[in-house]
Amino acid sequence: MHAGASTRTQPVPRSGGIEGNERLTAAVAVALILLLAVEGVTIVFLGQLLSVHLFVGVLLIGPVLLKLASTGYRFMRYYTHTPAYVDRGPPHIVLRAIGPVVVVSTAAVLATGIALLALGPQHRDPLLLLHKASFVVWIAFTGVHVLGHLRGLGAARDELVAAGHRLPGRSARASALALSLAAGVALALALVPLFGAWLHGR
Repeated sequence: MHAGASTRTQPVPRSGGIEGNERLTAAVAVALILLLAVEGVTIVFLGQLLSVHLFVGVLLIGPVLLKLASTGYRFMRYYTHTPAYVDRGPPHIVLRAIGPVVVVSTAAVLATGIALLALGPQHRDPLLLLHKASFVVWIAFTGVHVLGHLRGLGAARDELVAAGHRLPGRSARASALALSLAAGVALALALVPLFGAWLHGR
């Protein structure tokens, strides 16, 4: 069952409740899709855009952590039997099945990328192979994940356009997204000195 009558009659929490969680998750997902599109272009033109690839790759860590937090929160509330989350129901069984693979492969791509950046090109083996292999797994499963959640991205539109009713917690959700992006940028800027070994090594 979708949102039950009991959940509609309850007062909306200051955080926006389950709909607020959905809007935050969708907004972060849209930001990630845009950043990943940029990262995809850098892969095609890696020779010319390696510095951008490194910068955006590190920047992604901030919004990825927020996405994991927002989806993890919904997971926790569902499995602790919070009525509104139970009434909304779980994702499709296929999306639930591939969820752990998406999370693990995402962590592997980011972790091996940071390790490569920190250790430098002289220590690329076997990390570079692991980075590429985890990326192949990630792109396959994340592609299915994104397609399965395309309809849910409309929640991001509802958060932005005037036609969408304003839920409590809108400013907090916007701040969370902005802070995740700012944290990613700050981390990328802090690691810029490590880019040189890879840029000059090529």
